[in-house]
Amino acid sequence: MKRLLIKSPAFVRAARAAIKKQPQVSETIRFALEQLSENATHPKLKTHKLKGKLSDSWACSAGYDLRIVFRFGKYEDHEAIFLETIGTHEEVY
Repeated sequence: MKRLLIKSPAFVRAARAAIKKQPQVSETIRFALEQLSENATHPKLKTHKLKGKLSDSWACSAGYDLRIVFRFGKYEDHEAIFLETIGTHEEVY
């Protein structure tokens, strides 16, 4: 089941900054987002539930040191993934 990807303004800003810093990650991000939409728990993504102040969110890997933070939900009667932010481990946690 394919889920809609809803990008927050913070996610868009963070993605642009990550790509500006390292242009080669754009393909990695694109692949991770496609996989997230298709199967959010695919082993390559290393999807995991977060704790603490981010306990309503999940995270997945988009390359060696790049993480995508997101939430599951519904949008207009469709299963959706709300993309919150993207960045290195230190930037997003």
